[in-house]
Amino acid sequence: METKRFGRWLRQLSLLTRRQRLQLMDALRPAVGLDQVCEAMAGAAPDPCCPSCQGRRPYRHGHEVQRNTSFRWRHRFLALVKHDRPERLAGIAEADELFLLESQKGSRKLDRPARRRGGVAASRVISREHVCALVARDRTGGTHDFITGRGALTKDQLHRHLLPVLDPDVLLVTDGHPAYRCFAREADISHQFVNLRSGERVRGAVHVQNVNAYHRRFRQWLARFHGVASRYLPNYLGWQWALDGARIATPERFLRCAIGVFNT
Repeated sequence: METKRFGRWLRQLSLLTRRQRLQLMDALRPAVGLDQVCEAMAGAAPDPCCPSCQGRRPYRHGHEVQRNTSFRWRHRFLALVKHDRPERLAGIAEADELFLLESQKGSRKLDRPARRRGGVAASRVISREHVCALVARDRTGGTHDFITGRGALTKDQLHRHLLPVLDPDVLLVTDGHPAYRCFAREADISHQFVNLRSGERVRGAVHVQNVNAYHRRFRQWLARFHGVASRYLPNYLGWQWALDGARIATPERFLRCAIGVFNT
């Protein structure tokens, strides 16, 4: 109501009869009660804010960055971070495979029946249902990893992925998988292995405990994501390599890795 009209209406209240005044009070009472409730709520609670950063502009999925945006940024950054690797592995280098159940999470078309909540493999043995991640580490902590594809590792995959990152004078230590022995013989690489099937795990400096511990840390860290698509595994392996051993200790270092500026 306009101020002038409200003033004229207010001056006419004295002309109302008792019955009319009671009707007016009954009409105004709900509105007065609502105003009192609103005032009480405003006084009892502060303005809504994020409990983590105290931001006063809350969004549905966090403060300013939406979750789908953060997912895209994650993989754009990781596509560069995963290349921050040593040029070659030298001295004693351990190599071993890590097998993960193949996942087509997020794919519009599957080349197999869908699994419910990730599912399990049809068999406990290594098969085409598993993706092989080959990890090689030297005793200084230098690490390279490769997604070789589905199923068991082959010597041709070792020639393609592992050979280019090995120093010619390296001593390669593996388990007793025949692919490693055949690869080392053809590539003229010094090679020692431990026979895990017979219970042999350590023979002096010959063991794969370094790379197996890295496998364990990667599995434990990866569990927080509740399953990742296999096509993104190289990115997550690169992320783990960046985090392992606290190699990224400052925001500046993280930003450098995110834009692809390494060893500077």
